[in-house]
Amino acid sequence: MPRKVTSPSLTRKRRVAGDRPVSVQIYEFIRDAIINMEFQPGQMISETALAEQFSVSRTPVREALIKLANIGFVDVLPQRGTYVSKFSVEKILEARFIREALELAVVTAVAEQPDEGLITECESILAEQKLAADNDNALAFQRLDDHFHQTLSGRTGYARVTQLIESEKAHMDRVRNLSLHIRGQYHRVLEQHQAILKALKKQDPEAARTAMATHMQDVYKVLAVIPREHPEYFSED
Repeated sequence: MPRKVTSPSLTRKRRVAGDRPVSVQIYEFIRDAIINMEFQPGQMISETALAEQFSVSRTPVREALIKLANIGFVDVLPQRGTYVSKFSVEKILEARFIREALELAVVTAVAEQPDEGLITECESILAEQKLAADNDNALAFQRLDDHFHQTLSGRTGYARVTQLIESEKAHMDRVRNLSLHIRGQYHRVLEQHQAILKALKKQDPEAARTAMATHMQDVYKVLAVIPREHPEYFSED
């Protein structure tokens, strides 16, 4: 039987802001709930319940779920309903492979171009990320992680690079969130980000590539732990 939503944050009434598309706001709400594991892998998502929660028709909810299906967060099964996608080790590793290739190209390009504004912005992001780690705020930490990488890719001048990285990392996002509960993971990620930034400050493309590769390959450590602790979250590839 599908598990029911029990978290108060997933059942209380919510207002939608008038300055942004409703479907986008619902999409962001569901996406964050999935990343934060409030909606768990294999759990059924009710269009009707979400429409009632936001006091809207089912149309914007359906639009949000279609978008989530496109990035691999939910499975829409005809005549059966919509379910949070289970983790796929194969898809996670494929996403890591593709993302690493893109991220290495990004830091190589960025390291070759001195940019004091970029360095200052990244230092600010990492300071906020440390604060999120100190407060054990996994969702905020992950958002800042994304912001760090988006800031780097944005400096390449190629908009599609950021879009491609975003689409590929979706399969890794929830595992990344779970991994932050592994002892020492906050510190490890921060150290990896700081190593990347140090290489960029020195305008050393090779050191930047090495630091980014280490960061991207951290998922192997995570996959050595999470499937063993939460086998119910994983699909059979």
